[in-house]
Amino acid sequence: MNKDKRPKIVFMEAQSLGDDMDLSAFDKLGDVTVYDVDTPAENAIRIKEADIAIMNKIKMDESILKDAKNLKLICITATGTDPIDVPYIKKRGIAASNVVGYSTEAVVQHTFSLLFYLWEKSRFYDDYVKRGEYERQVGFGCFPEKFHELAGKTWGIIGLGRIGRRVADIAKAFGCEVIYYSTSGKNSNSDYRQVSFDELLLRSDIVSIHAPLNDATSKLMNESAFKKMKKDAVLLNLGRGGIIDDEALAEAIENDEIGAVGLDVLNGEPIKHDNPLNRILDRSNVYITPHIAWAAVEARKRCVEEVYKNIESFLNGEVRNSVYDI
Repeated sequence: MNKDKRPKIVFMEAQSLGDDMDLSAFDKLGDVTVYDVDTPAENAIRIKEADIAIMNKIKMDESILKDAKNLKLICITATGTDPIDVPYIKKRGIAASNVVGYSTEAVVQHTFSLLFYLWEKSRFYDDYVKRGEYERQVGFGCFPEKFHELAGKTWGIIGLGRIGRRVADIAKAFGCEVIYYSTSGKNSNSDYRQVSFDELLLRSDIVSIHAPLNDATSKLMNESAFKKMKKDAVLLNLGRGGIIDDEALAEAIENDEIGAVGLDVLNGEPIKHDNPLNRILDRSNVYITPHIAWAAVEARKRCVEEVYKNIESFLNGEVRNSVYDI
């Protein structure tokens, strides 16, 4: 890249980072244009003259990149690389960088937030007090909804990567037996017992998903999987929405085949009007958050800082956190 020329840097969907994030530091690296939201009809035009494009969910393929003749680097403000058409950008000689490990603590924290809301029937008891039922109650005891200790329960983890390992450590601290299933078959951890997918489903009181979406995990949680789970098991998905077959999950909840479900990721975000999960949104054993597990203030600041470092390194001749082998 010509060091005498200030690169044109385009933020394509800055709103995905939050309006409380300060992006002014990027002015040191080049001439910056910021667009708050993804606008499909204009995205290709917005990056036509760009040297560096910063995006989150926009599909970066030939349809949007074909006229971006100056583009040299794509920066993803996330860990997942699925929006990038890697074969195409490799053919074009466009580098791409993602952000790794910035949200681990936030996602782990949210995993337990989902769990405890469901595990201790928090929605029921919060509503119980707010409806005035507690005020009208005779006596101290209040046990209309039963819940249990975590200690002694089995926690099954699908995907024992960086986030999965932290969840495992904390679950163990609560007294859980932790088992895991490696979706790639390559992950091995001597601290915890690796089991088959079927064994994990059959034995686990809690199943949490922390895996990427790929051919091995697409609709991994389907009708057959739900029928193998314990009737009172809690399912948590902090991975990708496509790992779950939504119709099968809706039916499993409707038919009381599993105890509860907590989701932070969906197959299509924001949730679509025809998503089968809309049928079960009013149930107290269903808890869905709008893909916010990663979004703690500290995590978003780290994400911005990492993107800055990725661009800075690229301008100095190094591709940092490369999406593909160069």
